[in-house]
Amino acid sequence: MSRIREWLAKGLLITDGAWGTELQRLGLPSGLIPDSWNISHPERVAAVAESYSEAGSEVILTNTFRANAIAMSGSTPAELDVINRVGVAISKRSAPNSLIFASIGPTGKLLVSGDVSPEQVAAAFTAQSESLAAAGADALLIETMSDIEEARLAVLAAKRTGLQVIVSFVFDTGRGKDRTLTGATPESVANAMVEEGADVIGANCGVGVETAAGICRRLRSACSLPIWIKPNAGMPTLQGGEIHYSTSAEYFASHFIGLQQAGAAFIGACCGSNPDFIRALISARTDASRPERYREDRAGEGVEKL
Repeated sequence: MSRIREWLAKGLLITDGAWGTELQRLGLPSGLIPDSWNISHPERVAAVAESYSEAGSEVILTNTFRANAIAMSGSTPAELDVINRVGVAISKRSAPNSLIFASIGPTGKLLVSGDVSPEQVAAAFTAQSESLAAAGADALLIETMSDIEEARLAVLAAKRTGLQVIVSFVFDTGRGKDRTLTGATPESVANAMVEEGADVIGANCGVGVETAAGICRRLRSACSLPIWIKPNAGMPTLQGGEIHYSTSAEYFASHFIGLQQAGAAFIGACCGSNPDFIRALISARTDASRPERYREDRAGEGVEKL
């Protein structure tokens, strides 16, 4: 049995919430890459991990989303190695009872544009994956992907470490908000990532929790891999010069049953969320585990409380 299957043996796991917007709440200036705070403000990065640990997250990420040689082109290989290793160390120290999945984000460059070569992308992901694995991460999470070819390179690099690899895409374009920026569907993403040997496939960020169950269902139908779901707290709006997310923790968690029935194995929240979202999800999972409180609707339209 794979490590992923072992971790899921007792049921779906609740992951953490947003990192970027939480760090901004703690003073991260707009435009500054959050990963640099692993070195300059480790106590604030630790505060985010600790807050999710206290809320009950069973999987916690690392503040390493942009720490690759292309996204942080002004940093040396040695500096990036330190940022990645410290990012893992902070989360491990702050959340000793949680699984630590190290975050690997996109390069920020599209291969099709020719601004970056496949060899450069592969080298960037290889270096980051090796640093994160050496620091003791439990698994590697390749997240917020839009380009299947970039994701292929990331998965190949991550798999070489021997760790379990989760890969998650953003579906936020098209009439049904069910395609990535490059036009990939859940089915094409699932098929491609199975070919590359991913251990988990999923979706994060996007337009909000309302579309997540549909995406989850399509991913689950397209492959047998466990499904990772981590939607945004709605779409951001600018209010008084500040970014605001309108989705409440209670509303977000009201979709838990739908996500569970759609086949999600990992459920968390992305941009705009906070530890309250995790507490609400855990409460919803607890309620869902009490079958006497629910019955199947005779019309087959879902689950309703007795």
